Amino acid sequence: MTTPTNDHERFMRIAIQASRAAMAHGNPPFGAVLVKDGEVLMVAENEANTLHDCTLHAELNLISQASRRFDADTLADCTLYASTEPCPMCAGAIYWLGVPRLVFGCATASVTSRPYKMFPYCREILNEHTGVEVIGPLLEEEALAVHHEYRRSQG
Repeated sequence: MTTPTNDHERFMRIAIQASRAAMAHGNPPFGAVLVKDGEVLMVAENEANTLHDCTLHAELNLISQASRRFDADTLADCTLYASTEPCPMCAGAIYWLGVPRLVFGCATASVTSRPYKMFPYCREILNEHTGVEVIGPLLEEEALAVHHEYRRSQG
């Protein structure tokens, strides 16, 4: 299944909207969207602060819900869109969910002011070890703008 670039951009903008919603709810700005055949199956946002659980990243929220709702055949035809490059925890969960494709907005290295060498990047985890296709960054400036806004709001 090949998704046209303009569709990737459309779905990425939904993930970025979800990251804005996360921020509006008092959480770090991360959003995720699950898409199959041009249809949004679900949207999730980061809830780590509001639910006091550091594992409630947008991708992991989406993955947890999707794994209970959809069968393996459905998931095998999906694409997961993440507003920001997933962390190693979420990258591993994407693999275990069985989704063959990830598209992310802004790169982790663009979000943090510190060198991000503590963990491997998601492309290293997914492409090199699992065969999950990774596309990104895509619409990086739009996705990154939400992080800048979040940082300004944090003082």
